[in-house]
Amino acid sequence: MTDPGPQPDNRSQRERMLAGDLYIADDPELARDSLRAMSLTEKFNASPAEEPEERRRILDELLGAFGEESEIRPPLYCDYGYQISIGARTFVNFGLTALDVARITIGDDVQFGPNVQLLTPTHPTDAGLRRAKWEAAEPIAIEDNAWIGGGAIVLPGVTVGENSIVGAAAVVTKDVPPNTLVVGNPARVVRTL
Repeated sequence: MTDPGPQPDNRSQRERMLAGDLYIADDPELARDSLRAMSLTEKFNASPAEEPEERRRILDELLGAFGEESEIRPPLYCDYGYQISIGARTFVNFGLTALDVARITIGDDVQFGPNVQLLTPTHPTDAGLRRAKWEAAEPIAIEDNAWIGGGAIVLPGVTVGENSIVGAAAVVTKDVPPNTLVVGNPARVVRTL
């Protein structure tokens, strides 16, 4: 027996997405939201380094929150932008990909190496639902003072705890406790910090 899929209701696909329920990914309203994000990220990615105020203005418009003294080095890629909140004094190196179908919450004083991926989308295991373009997502949280090494991938539903370190190129499939170093694919605890 196959999964009958999501039950009909009166919510928009955006409301379904924001609630964490299955939604149709190629919905026109979500396509407009995505186009807005692509336009703003293109402007940000093309902005001159000599114009930090303009970069800040674009990020304030794109993101749900962008803390004081935080910095993102272009290029940046995201689905919607408004689902991403970044705390104060956080540094994001080149090439962050943040697929923010669900909330991505990044705390204060977080450090990102280059080419980190934060991936919230999930897809049904039922082939018919995938063919019908249904998807969902689970939120990601990176807590205060964490360090995410270059090329690391954080998967849907993961929380990286305060003061933790994710080694370069690690694939984080489950929560990382506070004050912990994880490395590898899948990421495993090496030691407590």
